[in-house]
Amino acid sequence: MNDATIPAIASTIPALLFSAARHHGERAALEEPGRCITYAELPEQALAVSRALVAHGIQPGDKVAIWAPNCIDWVLAALGIHCAGAVMVPINTRMKGGEAADILARSHARLLLCVGSFLGVDYPAMLAPVRPACVEKIVVLGEWQEAWQGGQPWAAFLAGGAAVSPAEARARADAVRPDDIADLMFTSGTTGKPKGVMSAHAPTLRAFAEYVRIIGLQAGDRYLVVNPFFHSFGYKAGWITCLIAGATILPHPVFDAEAVFQRIETDRITALPGPPTLYLSMLAHPGLADADLSSLRIAVTGASTIPPVLIERMRRELGIRVVTTAYGLTECGGLATICDPDDDAATIAGTSGKAIPGTEVCILDPQGRPLPPGEPGEICLRGFHVMKGYFENPEATAETIDGDGWLHTGDIGTLDARGYLRITDRLKDMFIVGGFNCYPAEIEAALTAHPAVAQVAVVGVPDERMGEVGCACVVRRPGASLDEAGLIAWSRENMANYKVPRHVRFFDALPVNASNKVAKNELRALVSGAG
Repeated sequence: MNDATIPAIASTIPALLFSAARHHGERAALEEPGRCITYAELPEQALAVSRALVAHGIQPGDKVAIWAPNCIDWVLAALGIHCAGAVMVPINTRMKGGEAADILARSHARLLLCVGSFLGVDYPAMLAPVRPACVEKIVVLGEWQEAWQGGQPWAAFLAGGAAVSPAEARARADAVRPDDIADLMFTSGTTGKPKGVMSAHAPTLRAFAEYVRIIGLQAGDRYLVVNPFFHSFGYKAGWITCLIAGATILPHPVFDAEAVFQRIETDRITALPGPPTLYLSMLAHPGLADADLSSLRIAVTGASTIPPVLIERMRRELGIRVVTTAYGLTECGGLATICDPDDDAATIAGTSGKAIPGTEVCILDPQGRPLPPGEPGEICLRGFHVMKGYFENPEATAETIDGDGWLHTGDIGTLDARGYLRITDRLKDMFIVGGFNCYPAEIEAALTAHPAVAQVAVVGVPDERMGEVGCACVVRRPGASLDEAGLIAWSRENMANYKVPRHVRFFDALPVNASNKVAKNELRALVSGAG
């Protein structure tokens, strides 16, 4: 049996951790400059976090949030949460204080494990004025612990775990069941309010064992995780995937083409998944000709339309032998379909592949009837990996998962005769900025708070570098003064950067349809040349 597949027998993340330690003991599990943790050392370090959580009084099923960039301590924190039987709640590092507070409050998170200062932003200070009462303690992670004195330093938090024995922590980890909720990941919807997706342990491991098999990730591979850990792409298709395969996780906090070139060369990176933006930035970089990328073997992309020439250039100019595309959403654990790396460039660029084993993909019409190959309709998924539901939101769950078990994705697509999925549009108006999902209703709700905005509609418009960016179509309040630069600057103060509209167009009135709803297709046509 291939080493890469053995730990996949595990049906919980704690069981995977202990299995990986047995199978891959002396291999490096986690590496960042100046620090390395082997697979053999990983359980003790993860259980040190569990002991601290138990000492604080965290019970199985309690929610613990992480708000930090990619780093070793993020993984240790997450594994510690999982081993304590608690539910991990990742928070997007681009969120502002109010956005993070909303997720903390609605998840009932008891603890927040948080970066101190990152990219010039003091995260605990940003949260302080709006910190919800449910958050009993803020623990400031690792190297950032001196940056802010209002939270408990990571080292002191871990020291508090001495009151709990390793055996007690291990017993807690062994008691975690395959169907227990592992994580609560918040994803926005057409209502504009993020919804908490409940995902269990076993489906994640089953899905990403298939991912490991298909992309050919092996024990000893070196995986640079640029995709953020707060997202399924960096968490489940990132470090969880590495634990399944016995690969080395190399966290990377911020994408910068030059730094990535350097790390590929210095750290002999073999796997580098990411959104198309990542590879386009690398291909456009002036240092490409001098970069040593010879170690690179695997790339996985998705999240937006990909020109076939990009796949060909990734193979030819970046020298990546295994290039593939996949499709998934948080509600199905992040993975539903994937191309075989042996497929031709047109298939890999033009489709999102076939359903992973144990999963069905169907194209349904508005009446819920299956459509034949080539006919566009709503992409619906069914299988072991569909979420357990939205947290404390049975109404939204019932709207998304129908009585036959189909998860309605809100995306429009077609299936060809081979069963390959092509995404053609979105029922929801979501657009994707550099790999981040943007939901117009959420952005519109924020922009409406501006005193000069009477009405606003946000649409995605094509962008050469980011794939798509937001364009805000605004009707000003009578007598109000507002220009494009002013609204963009205000947006940067009040929402995560990827949500900030890159363009603003002003209208006397927005076009509406017969139902008096804003005609967004008409707006898209009007502003498609934005910029």
